[in-house]
Amino acid sequence: MRIELDAGQLVATTTALRRRIDERFPGSGLGGVAANLCDLAERHAARSAAIRAPIWPLRLASCLLLAAGLGAVAWVFLQHRGAARAEAWEWTDTLDVLEKSLSSMFFLTAAGVYVASMETRARRQRCLRALRELRALAHLVDLHQLTKDPDRLLRPGPDTASSPDRPLTPFLLARYLDYCSEMLALVGKLAALYAEFPDPVVLDGIDDVEDLTTGLSRKVWQKIAMLPHTAPGPTAPGAPPTAIA
Repeated sequence: MRIELDAGQLVATTTALRRRIDERFPGSGLGGVAANLCDLAERHAARSAAIRAPIWPLRLASCLLLAAGLGAVAWVFLQHRGAARAEAWEWTDTLDVLEKSLSSMFFLTAAGVYVASMETRARRQRCLRALRELRALAHLVDLHQLTKDPDRLLRPGPDTASSPDRPLTPFLLARYLDYCSEMLALVGKLAALYAEFPDPVVLDGIDDVEDLTTGLSRKVWQKIAMLPHTAPGPTAPGAPPTAIA
């Protein structure tokens, strides 16, 4: 039984995560990143399916060139078939025919193989461009959690004029960081959609994205582990408590 990721389920999961973030932190920058993630999920679901589809013009051109190579060999032999029966035919003439036929077949076959490789290279470049987008989004998620420092909750002190605002309670900060971790996990799963194209370069790129998101998520969970254990607070400063999402 073949096991593969369901792109539709990934899109549905990212959409649900975006709603949760918007409900918990309305108007926040993290919600904007979640919106970008939803957009990328939809585009990458379609793109990964398109990349798996064959590029028929290149395949047809490759087949035509390979057929032309075989046809050239047949044509050379047919052209010299009558002359080969003549008494003046020598073994050097045979070598000349072989040279012409093999030369034609070699160049046309090489051209066919090159055109066939163009499909693989085109699909590889599309995959690598998609993976670069996902890496950029992973770094964007990481930027949003940089100033979310649980150490300030454990050891509060005076702020400077350039200190970032830290209005979140321990509960809200834990939810914020958890959303960041979920988004990083989804970025890695979107990258895994391209594993259906079994190219070594693409698979290495997918592994790089997975390593990046795993490392960034590990930093997020280190922060969550530092948070003091408190009862759930309001969903936003000054708002009434709601169900945990």
